[in-house]
Amino acid sequence: MEPNKILNADVLDIIFEGRNKEYGAYELRKTYNNRLRNAVIGMISLCLLVFLSAFLVSKVGSDKPPPMMVQDVQLQNVNQDKKPPPPPPPPPPKPPPPKVEITKFTPPKIVKDVEVKEPPPEQEKLEDTKIGNINQEGVKTDVVAPPVEQGTGVAAPKDDEDYDKVFTSVQVEASFPGDWSKYLQRNLNTEVPGDNGAPPGNYTAYVQFIVDKQGNISDVQLDPSKPDPGYGIGQEAIRAIQRGPKWTPALQNGRNVISRKIQPITFQVAEQ
Repeated sequence: MEPNKILNADVLDIIFEGRNKEYGAYELRKTYNNRLRNAVIGMISLCLLVFLSAFLVSKVGSDKPPPMMVQDVQLQNVNQDKKPPPPPPPPPPKPPPPKVEITKFTPPKIVKDVEVKEPPPEQEKLEDTKIGNINQEGVKTDVVAPPVEQGTGVAAPKDDEDYDKVFTSVQVEASFPGDWSKYLQRNLNTEVPGDNGAPPGNYTAYVQFIVDKQGNISDVQLDPSKPDPGYGIGQEAIRAIQRGPKWTPALQNGRNVISRKIQPITFQVAEQ
C-alpha cells in the first residue's frame, strides 16, 4: 500500500493488504460491527417482549371476578296475621205464629131445653174455624201452624275442614328454621350461572315443594307457572332445598297441616 494512503486506510485493509479477500475472513471482519449491533438490538427487543408479556399476564390474573351475590327475596305472608272470621251471629228468633180461631166442640146429647148449659156452635161458624177443646179468637184459616219450640243458647259452628289435604292458603305459612340467607350462602354454588355462560344480571328460580305435618320436604320442583331462568340455576336451587333441614309446618285453625310452599331463590351475575 502506498505510504500516503496508510493514514486514511482502514486497519482491516492494512491487515489484508496483498491477501485473498475473497476467502471469507475479510468479509466476516468487515461486517462484524453491523452484526454485533443487530444482535444486541434483537436481544434487547426479545427481553422487552418477554417482560411485557409477563406483566400483562400478571395484570389479567390479578383481576379476579367479583364474588357472586345471592339476594334473598322475602315473600309477603298475607295470611300471617289474619285471624279466622268470627262465627255469624244467631238468627233473630222467629215471631210466634198467629193464633188460629178455634171453636169448642160440644158432643151432642139429647136433653130438655132447660137443661142445656152450652149449646153447640152454629154450622156456619164451623166452616171457617177449627174445632178443638176450647174457644179461641184468632185468624180464620184452614191450616194450623205448628207449635214453635223456643230454644236456648247459640249453636256452635261445625268444623268441616279436611286437615289431611294439601293446603295452598293457610293462616300461618311454613317457615325455614333459621337464617335463610346464611343457609343459601353456605349451600348454593354461586358459580353455576357464570360457568354455564349466563350474562350479567339477576336470575330468580321459583321452587315449589310440599311441607308435611312434621316439616318434612317432598315433591321439590320448579314452579310450572313461572319461567325457568336456565343456565343450571333451577337445578341448583332445587338441590339447595332438597339437602336442607326440616321446615316448621304450616298452621290452620291451630293445627299442623300439609302445605305447598313456593320459595324464590335469586342469583346475581356481576359483570367481569
